[in-house]
Order: sequence, then C-alpha cells, then structure tokens
Amino acid sequence: MSSRKGWHLIFCMEENKICSFFGHRDVEITDRLYAITTTEILKAVDFGCRIFYFGGYGDFDDLCYQIVTKIQEENPDLYIERIYCVSQERYLRKCVRYFDRTRYDKIIYLMPSFEGWYKSIYFRNCAMIDESAYVIFYAEVRENSGAYKAYQYAKRKRGKYIVNLWDARST
Repeated sequence: MSSRKGWHLIFCMEENKICSFFGHRDVEITDRLYAITTTEILKAVDFGCRIFYFGGYGDFDDLCYQIVTKIQEENPDLYIERIYCVSQERYLRKCVRYFDRTRYDKIIYLMPSFEGWYKSIYFRNCAMIDESAYVIFYAEVRENSGAYKAYQYAKRKRGKYIVNLWDARST
C-alpha cells in the first residue's frame, strides 16, 4: 500500500501546473500591456504551466486567451489546455457576450451551487486560485473590484507565484 502512495506522489509532482488570470472587465489594451502580459505568460510556461484557467469576463481575460492560444498554436508539443471555469451550468447563460464554448479545450465547474451570480464568481475565483500554482492579475487597488478581491485572496495563499501587472503597465 505504501508503494502505491509513493507512486501517486511521484505522479502528482509530474502533473502540469495551472495558471489562472484575473483582471478588470474594461481594460485599454496597449502595446505595453500586451508585451508585459506575454512575458509573464511565457514565464508561466517556463515554470511548467500547461493548463490555463479562464473566467472569461472581460478585456484582460480576452488578452490572456489570445496570448495563450498563440503559444498553444506555435508549440503543439507543449500540450497546452485552455479551460473555461464556471461555478454552475446556469451561469453560462449569463455570460453569453463573453463566452463561446468552441474557443476552449474544456469547461469545468469548480464550485458547488451558490445562490447569486456575484457571490458565485467570487467563490469560483477562489477555487481557481486554490488550484493554481501561478496567478496573473491586472488589478487596480479598488475595494469594489472583483479582480482586486481575488488578488487579496491570492496574497494570503502560500506556495503560489502571484504577479499583479497593474503596477508594471506604465513603467
């Protein structure tokens, strides 16, 4: 029995790491932001991330999706997966503007049922962070921001690489 446990630990260590993205819905995509986001995603790939979680609710997620897709297409040997994360099937209908099922390699449900759209997004974000080794933010310090709340949650977690590109946007 102990040898089986040892095998499981080795297998888990070899699994692909997960990277998640969180940012504001409305973002001005500049050449600078594109460049620093690309650099950070490439660092995540070098770190061992092959699974990329998206919530898909805005401009920053879309930017990250475009960059990850380009890396995926240029490097098929990396076996990169783009995964759309949602808390409940019924909430897929709420994000019709942002969501196209065919763009993602998989759809996963990270949270049990929570009532309320906004609350379910927060708990889904927490679950994405919990499963991720690498988390990339574009979050201004604003108490009413979902991206900033996710950033605050992530900073309390240990053993994760967390970066907020907000401060690097103009340097």
